[in-house]
This record gives sequence, C-alpha cells and structure tokens, in this order.
Amino acid sequence: MPGAVNQRYMLDTNVVSHIMQGRDAPLLARLGALVVGQVVISSVTLAELEYGIHRKAGAAGLRNALTQLLQRVDVLPWDEKVATVYGELCATLESQGINLSDFDMMIAAHAIATGATLVSRDKAFQQVPQHRLQLQVW
Repeated sequence: MPGAVNQRYMLDTNVVSHIMQGRDAPLLARLGALVVGQVVISSVTLAELEYGIHRKAGAAGLRNALTQLLQRVDVLPWDEKVATVYGELCATLESQGINLSDFDMMIAAHAIATGATLVSRDKAFQQVPQHRLQLQVW
C-alpha cells in the first residue's frame, strides 16, 4: 500500500531491473499509484544499471527502458552527507559482523541519509537494523 505523499521511496537496482523488464504487473501497479517525486533512485543504482547495459550485446531494449524510467524518477546524487553516513554505517555494521556488498552498502547509506524508504527484493538489506534502514519489499 503506498504511503503518504511526502514519503519517498528509493528503488534498489533489482527492483528497477524488474520494472525495466515490464513483466511484473503488481510492481508496476504499485508504482503507478505513487505521485511524481515520490520515487527516486540512487546514482549508485544508475551506475549499476549502466554497467549492466554496457555488458550486454544488443541492449537497445534495456537502454530504452532505462530512458523511459529516468523520465519518471529522480536520480539522487551521492554527496558528502551520504559519504559520512556510509562511513559510519559500514563501521557500525562491520563491528556487528554484518557485511553487505559495497554497492548495497552505498545504496543503504543513500536511503538512510535522504530519509527514503529503500524498496528492494535483495535479502541482504534485511541484515541492516530496522531502526537504521526503512525497508520495504515490493
């Protein structure tokens, strides 16, 4: 169920990939229920998507899907505030024996720093304490 209009959702790379494939009707319907500005992606997610597209031969369909998506979502820059949250988050989680991939850690820090709810189907994010990262699985 979509949240309040002021709630911002940051889509993880795996959710964006599902959107770009266009075959997940419940996910697409959920996105359609949100207003413009509520859905964002991290510049880290964009980098992962670009990497994936450049690795695949004949990725014109994926390029088109990404172009369409970028017309509907904002890409948030990874800035100093995010870098500060990232450093603290990595150190804290590492001391607790929690390890995520570098990109996942960067995306989690980005969601935390911007106050966004991270939307992901990646179980790795469930390791981050809920009081730190607001997470939803769509």
